[in-house]
Amino acid sequence: LGGIYTQYVVETMVYPREHECMRELRLLTQQHPWGFMGSSPDQMQFFSMLLKMTGAKTTLEVGVFTGYSLLATALALPDDGKVVALDKSREWYDLGRPFIEKAGVAYKVDFRAGDGIAVLDRMLLAGDGEENGEGKFDFAYVDADKQRYAAYHERVLRLVRVGGVVAYDNTLWGGSVAMPRDTPGSSDHDRVVRDIFVEFNAAVAADDRVEACLLPIADGVTLCRRVK
Repeated sequence: LGGIYTQYVVETMVYPREHECMRELRLLTQQHPWGFMGSSPDQMQFFSMLLKMTGAKTTLEVGVFTGYSLLATALALPDDGKVVALDKSREWYDLGRPFIEKAGVAYKVDFRAGDGIAVLDRMLLAGDGEENGEGKFDFAYVDADKQRYAAYHERVLRLVRVGGVVAYDNTLWGGSVAMPRDTPGSSDHDRVVRDIFVEFNAAVAADDRVEACLLPIADGVTLCRRVK
C-alpha cells in the first residue's frame, strides 16, 4: 500500500512543483550506485514547508551524499539563511554542487568534510554552540551512519536552540522496527540496524529534553523539538 500512495503523492503534489535543479539532481542521484541513500522527494517537500513554517534561518545537516536534501534546504531558507553541511565524502557532495550553484543558493551552503562526530565536536569547542548548551541552529537533519545516531543526538541537541527541531531519517528501517527480529528475509545487517533504531526510538521517546514524534513518511522520520 505504501508504494501505491507514495507514487500518488509524488505525482500529484511533489513533481509538479519540484524545482528544476532538484529534479535534475534527483535523477542524477538515482543513477549512482548508492542512489538508494538519497532522500525521498516527498520527504524533502515536507522539510521545505517545515523550514518555512518555523522561520528557520540557520540549519545543520549531518550526512549529505549528493546534496538533494541540502539543495532542498538551501532553497527553502531565506536569502540570509545558512546551512552547515557535514559529510565524510567531498566526492559525493561535488556531484551535486553544480546543481546547487545552478539554483543560485551555493552562497548559503557551508560544507565541511570529515567524520561527523569529530566535526560536531570541533563545532562545539569552537563556540558554534554556547557553553550552556543553547545552540545557534534552528533546525538539524541527521541522515548519516545509523550506528551513531545516539552519539549524534547528544551533540546535535547542544547545537540546536531550545525550540529548534531535529529530524532523524530512516527510523522505521523498512518497517523492521515493528517486526520480529528474526523475520524471514532480513539480513544480518538489517537486524543490527533494526535493533539500533528500536533502542534509539525508545530513548528519544523517553528523553525529557525533547518533544518527539515518529512520522511514517519515506523510511520513517523522527522529529524532535528541543524543549530544554
